[in-house]
Amino acid sequence: MLGAMADARAFQDDYPDDVAHCYGCGRLNGKGLRVRSFWDGDETVCRFVPAPHHTALPGFVYGGLIASLIDCHATGSAAAAGARADGRPVGSYRYVTAAIKVDYVAPTPLGPPLELRGTIREVKGRKVVVAVSVRANGIETARGEVVAVRLP
Repeated sequence: MLGAMADARAFQDDYPDDVAHCYGCGRLNGKGLRVRSFWDGDETVCRFVPAPHHTALPGFVYGGLIASLIDCHATGSAAAAGARADGRPVGSYRYVTAAIKVDYVAPTPLGPPLELRGTIREVKGRKVVVAVSVRANGIETARGEVVAVRLP
C-alpha cells in the first residue's frame, strides 16, 4: 500500500469475517491480492503495485490481474456506496459481481504503482453500477464497468 492509505481503514477492512476470504480483496486470504479501496471525495481510489509474477509479457502486467483489480475495487466501492446511500456503516453490506466489462486501452507497464479510480454511476435497490479507470504513471491503461449486487 502506498502513502497515507497504508494506515487508513479500507472498505474491505470492515467486511464481516464470513465474507472476507475473496482472492482479490479478502483480508482473511493470506495468498490473495488484498485490494484496499477508499473514498476520495465522491470517487473511490485503490493503489496497487503488481509483483514481478504478475507478468504477461516481459515488462507488462497480466490482463487477468487488471480485470481482478477492477472487479474487487468496484465491488468494494459498491459496498461503500450502498451503505452511504442508506446511511449505514461500510461493513453493513457485501456486494458481488453480476456483470463486468473491461477494455484494455494501452499496455500496462510492470513496475509503477497502479491507481484505480471508481465512479459510482447508479445506486438502485440492491444494484450498484461502478465505472473504474486504471492508470499507470498517469496514463489510462484500462477501464471497466461492474454491475454489483448486494448479497441478501
